[in-house]
Amino acid sequence: MRKKKFKAESKRLLDMMINSIYTQKEIFLRELISNASDAIDKIYYKALTDDSLTFDQDNYYIKVTADKEARTLTVTDTGIGMTKDELEQHLGTIAKSGSLAFKQENDSKDGHDIIGQFGVGFYAAFMVADKVTVKSKALGSDEAYVWESEGAAGYTIAPCDKETVGTEITLKIKENTENESYDEFLENYRIKAIVKKYSDFIRYPIKMEETVNKPKEGSENEFEEVQEEQTVNSMVPIWRKNKSELTDEDYEAFYAEKHYGFDKPLTHVHISVDGAVRYNSILFIPENMPFDYYTKEFEKGLELYSNGVLIMNKCADLLPDHFSFVKGMVDSEDLSLNISREMLQHDRQLKLIAKNINKKIKAELKSLLKNKREKYESFYESFGRQLKFGVYNDFGANKDVLKDLLLFYSSKEKKLVTLDEYVSRMPEDQKYIYYASGDSYERIEKLPQTEMVADKGYEILYFTEDIDEFAIKMLTSYEEKEFKSVSSADLGIDSDEDEKQTEAEENEYKDLFESMKEILADKVKNVRASKRLKSHPVCFATDGEVTIEMEKVLNAMPDSQQVKAEKVLEINPNHEVFETLKNAHGQDREKLALYTNLLYNQALLIEGLPIHDPVEFTNDICKVMV
Repeated sequence: MRKKKFKAESKRLLDMMINSIYTQKEIFLRELISNASDAIDKIYYKALTDDSLTFDQDNYYIKVTADKEARTLTVTDTGIGMTKDELEQHLGTIAKSGSLAFKQENDSKDGHDIIGQFGVGFYAAFMVADKVTVKSKALGSDEAYVWESEGAAGYTIAPCDKETVGTEITLKIKENTENESYDEFLENYRIKAIVKKYSDFIRYPIKMEETVNKPKEGSENEFEEVQEEQTVNSMVPIWRKNKSELTDEDYEAFYAEKHYGFDKPLTHVHISVDGAVRYNSILFIPENMPFDYYTKEFEKGLELYSNGVLIMNKCADLLPDHFSFVKGMVDSEDLSLNISREMLQHDRQLKLIAKNINKKIKAELKSLLKNKREKYESFYESFGRQLKFGVYNDFGANKDVLKDLLLFYSSKEKKLVTLDEYVSRMPEDQKYIYYASGDSYERIEKLPQTEMVADKGYEILYFTEDIDEFAIKMLTSYEEKEFKSVSSADLGIDSDEDEKQTEAEENEYKDLFESMKEILADKVKNVRASKRLKSHPVCFATDGEVTIEMEKVLNAMPDSQQVKAEKVLEINPNHEVFETLKNAHGQDREKLALYTNLLYNQALLIEGLPIHDPVEFTNDICKVMV
C-alpha cells in the first residue's frame, strides 16, 4: 500500500503541532473526545432537517478503552463517521477542520454547537503515540476505511471491515523513556481523571470498563471483581440547570467536587446570560482563606469552559485582583480561542464577561453585608485585607467600587462598622472622619493622641493593619468628609478661643521649646505645646503625609529607603511635668537635656517605636531616681 504524504508542510508543521502548541500531554484525550462529541452532534443536527433520521440519545456515546498488554488506547464514538474523501481531507491535511466547515455551512443555533474549529487537535495524539489508526464508517455508506500514520512520514488509507457507523481511533502508546513515562495513559484511574478534568460535561456518555466488587452467584458474603461498563462523566453540568431545581446542598457538593476549597462557601452566585455574549457562570465566595492566599504562589482565576469542555484551569483575566478570592467557573460558546484551545484570544467577549462578573461579585458582597452581617464579617476577617489593597492598588482606580465594602473597628460601637454607618452618625459640627493607627485595638485605646477627639464625643476608626492608612490616603474622603489621623497637626476641633490660648502658650514658652528642639537635634521637626493632650504629658504628632505607622510599614520592607515621618514632640502645658521642665530650663541645662530625652523616649515607647540607645535611656532613669 502506497504511503501518502501530508498535504501540509509535513514534518516541520506536525512537529510544531506535537511539541509546541500543547503544554500538557494529557490534552490529547480532551481533543479526541471533543472530536467524538462533534461527530455525534453532526448526526443530531442532520436529524433536525432529515425526516428519515431519528436521534435517540441513548444510542449515542463515546467509549475509552485501554489495553495494557497491547499498549493501546482506543476512543470509539457512534457519531457521523467519515468517508474515504473526508479521511483524506480532514486527517491528510493538517489544520483542515471538518467541524469548522460544518459549522460554517449549517450555522447551528440550537445549543449543539460544534466544539472543534482548527483541525489540529487530532494530531495531539502523536504526543503520546507512535502510531495512530483511525477506522471510520460514514452515515449512509456501506463501506468503511482505515487511516493509519506513524507521524510526519505520511499516512495510508485502505478499505476495512467495520459494521457500525462511527469512528474508532486507536493509539499505540509510546514506550517509556528516561525522561518521560507514558504508562500513565494506559491506567484506567488516570484516564478517568483526565476525562473528569476536561470532558466531564460533554453532553454524551463517556463509557469505560471499570472493576467493581459484586456478590458471587449463590453467595451473599463472598465477592468477586467484575469488569463493568460505566459512564464516567456527569454530562449535564450544574450551571445549565434551572436555579429553581438546585439547593444550597447542590452548590456545596459542586464546590467540594471541583476542589475549590476544603471549607463550605459562604454564598454563591449563579449567572445565566443570553445577550451579546452568551455564558453561564457559578461563583463562590469562600469562608476561609487558602493557606497560600497572601503568597506569590497563589494563582487567581476561574475555570473556563468552552461549550462544556475545560479550556483553562485558572483564567486570571476574568477576575480583578481585589476579587481574587472568588472561586468558580465560566462556560461560554462565544469565546475566541487560539489554535490549541488552551488559551484565549484577548478580545471583546472576554472583557464583557469579566466586567459583568465584577459587578455581580460586588452586588453579592453588598447583599451579604446588608442582609447577613455576621457572614460578611466572617468573610471580611479572611479577605478584608485584599479589598483594602484593591483600594490602594493601581493608584486608586477601583476605590469607588470597593469603598462601601470596607469595615473598620469603631471606638464607640466596639465593633466593625462601614464608612457609611460612621458618616451617618457624625454630629453636625464634626468636619472629619477620625482614625487612629496601632498594633491592636487595646493599644490604640490608650494612645494619648485620642484624648481630645474622644472628649469631643467623636467616633474614631481603629486601623490595625499595615495597609489601612495607605488605602485611606488613596481614598482621601468619603461622602465629601476627609479622613484625619488623630496624630495630625491640625485636628480641626479647636475653637477660636483655644487657638488664641495655644498661640499665647507657644509665645510664652518659645525659648523652652527651642531649647528642647536644639537638644533633640534632627530627631524631631519641632517641639510645641499640645492642643490634644488632657491627662498625658507627651506624645508625637506628625506634619506631612507620612504618619508614624506608615513609617513603620515602609521601613519594614526589603528595599526600605528609611522613610521618616515628620515627628513633632508635643508637650502638655497643663501637666505637672511641664513645671519641672520650666524650672530646669531656667536653672539647669543638663537637667533639661535629661528630661527632654526621657520625654522623647517615652513618646517613642507609646508609638511602639524602638529606642535609639536603650543603655542611655536606662541610665537617664537612674539619674532621675537618685
